[in-house]
Amino acid sequence: MEKSIPRFLRYLKLERNCSDLTIKSYREDLELLYEYLLDSLGQPPKPAKLTPLELRTYVSALHEAGYAKTSVARRLASMRSYFRFAQREGLCDTNPAKPLRNPRRDKKLPHFLSGQEIGKLLAAPPRQQAMGLRDRAILETLYSAGLRVSELVGINLDDLDLEDGLVRVRGKGKRERLAPLGSYAIRAIRAWLRKRTPDQSQSKTEASAVFLNKFGKRITTRSIGRMLEKYLKITGLDSRTSPHTLRHSFATHLLDSGADIRSVQELLGHKSLVTTQIYTHVSTAGLRQAYEKAHPRAKKK
Repeated sequence: MEKSIPRFLRYLKLERNCSDLTIKSYREDLELLYEYLLDSLGQPPKPAKLTPLELRTYVSALHEAGYAKTSVARRLASMRSYFRFAQREGLCDTNPAKPLRNPRRDKKLPHFLSGQEIGKLLAAPPRQQAMGLRDRAILETLYSAGLRVSELVGINLDDLDLEDGLVRVRGKGKRERLAPLGSYAIRAIRAWLRKRTPDQSQSKTEASAVFLNKFGKRITTRSIGRMLEKYLKITGLDSRTSPHTLRHSFATHLLDSGADIRSVQELLGHKSLVTTQIYTHVSTAGLRQAYEKAHPRAKKK
């Protein structure tokens, strides 16, 4: 198993075209599994000899250690993928992770900001400073196009078509899509581009990044998270807000305004409609609140 995990990771990179972040997650999941089995079995685990019971014991240990259900489900998915690969490579006859069921997930509605709160956040960056113009452009783009923060940091200059209000986005699995940009985002990006100064010592690809840090290098997802935290403190908005909250807000506001769920699926770059449907629950919750507030016979006496 110790030797086959690196082979599996290479397979993900070369044949499945997985992103570096996805491969990092698989590596961490499988290293944790390997260390547990090595400790519990007292010898290096071999895929051919592992049973569903031994893997189920590992899953129980994750629950006892306090891992979230979503984290346990992700580790189960990593196990299934690895053992499918091992079976294909002739390292085991069956997939011992296949019988294991995912934990029942708690239905949590995504946190989102109201239109008024979004306006307050987008107005927070100072327009007199280059970094303020950059921050405004980042926040406007995240909300206007409903991007993941990882998608935003990957945008290069040749991905922008500001005349037609479009940006080419590379999403999960390196799937590309065209996302529309609103007029506010276009103006904010143009204002930032006039101040943008890249570090010319970087490679051509890195120097072409649209959003840069103060050193002229491509900004990171972590830096955007820290930047957002600063403006949340300034505005007094909910501290639970993350860059992904702007994506949640984008989808929720579109559906609340009558957008078709299939269109929202395409705009978000979701492979499955099931992933998009959680936002219909958010919209329904909003409708319910409006109904109970307005209808004279809605509330229980």
